[in-house]
Amino acid sequence: KNDIILKFSHFSTGVHGDGLTVLQAPDFVSFQKGDWPVSGEKIPDLVALTMGFSVQEDLSWPGLQAGPLFQRPRANVLVVVRGVDGLTLPQSVASYPLENPVPFTLDSVAETVHSLFAEDTPVVLQLAPSEERLYMLGKANAVFEDLPVTLQQIRARLSQDGSVLTSLPLNSLSRNAEADLLFLSEVQVLHDITALLQRHRHLAKDHSPDLYSLELSGLEELSRVYGQDSPQYRDATAILASVLKKFGEDVYSLYGNNAVVEVVTVKTFEAPLTRKSRSILESKQISNPGSPYNLAYKYNFHYAVVFNIVLWLMIALALAVIAIAYNLWNMDPGYDSIIYRMTNQKIRLE
Repeated sequence: KNDIILKFSHFSTGVHGDGLTVLQAPDFVSFQKGDWPVSGEKIPDLVALTMGFSVQEDLSWPGLQAGPLFQRPRANVLVVVRGVDGLTLPQSVASYPLENPVPFTLDSVAETVHSLFAEDTPVVLQLAPSEERLYMLGKANAVFEDLPVTLQQIRARLSQDGSVLTSLPLNSLSRNAEADLLFLSEVQVLHDITALLQRHRHLAKDHSPDLYSLELSGLEELSRVYGQDSPQYRDATAILASVLKKFGEDVYSLYGNNAVVEVVTVKTFEAPLTRKSRSILESKQISNPGSPYNLAYKYNFHYAVVFNIVLWLMIALALAVIAIAYNLWNMDPGYDSIIYRMTNQKIRLE
């Protein structure tokens, strides 16, 4: 693609402690290789910038460089994994340490997506299976209406056809223990999301960007019940690393290699997250006036087209004025102007 700033060869990386790992990203979203720490409270701004949106305060972080003005990813998928002390994620684009791991949400990014592309009804999905928290906007209401939401629904899904229990090497994990089932339920949700996206491939071909935010706490519960040195925790960590790798590859492929997939690993959040509750399958219209995020005025996908038309028309008119002015300045009135020629006394009158 044009305007490529920097392209990375994939490499294997291990995330130890709190960190941000970019599993997949298109070439024009330029993540720089380095150990620059990123603050947890800046993650929503980072997601917004990768999607081509403006933020209230400039993100002075060298890990992400500016990309092309008229290219944006078709989707951004952020997976937050809680209770992780070390997670090996092979073939990632880049990884960075995470400092100040405070709780965060992508509500501001979701509002921006919905306000700017309300006519195109983009997919906005925010899901935390362990807390049975689900928030959907746009086309997500129709696509993910069959997605199991409550823990009871997800555990029932584990006993149905297409369950991950038939394909995963459980090893020390049990199908009857509550903590093990919570972890396996989250893995099942990841599997079902990609399955539903494969069934609705048209979502990846529209003009509106999609946003996915998933929070997984199964490893945190396994660590609390069995301990980090237990075989259950080690087996679950290996399974989750493999599942996240495949999940990122599947989503990236479904969106035509034009999606950003990030994983945030955090041992524990420093402060509890206070969040206004929302009803399941809620879909509301978000208006721009009075927005606390100081969002710009609404525009649709044709903004880039109109901008290019106005820009190049202004440039063409400016060049035309310069050319006309230059020729008038260097014009010889006696030879180039019919007015002065007709006033010449030597012209013979008939």
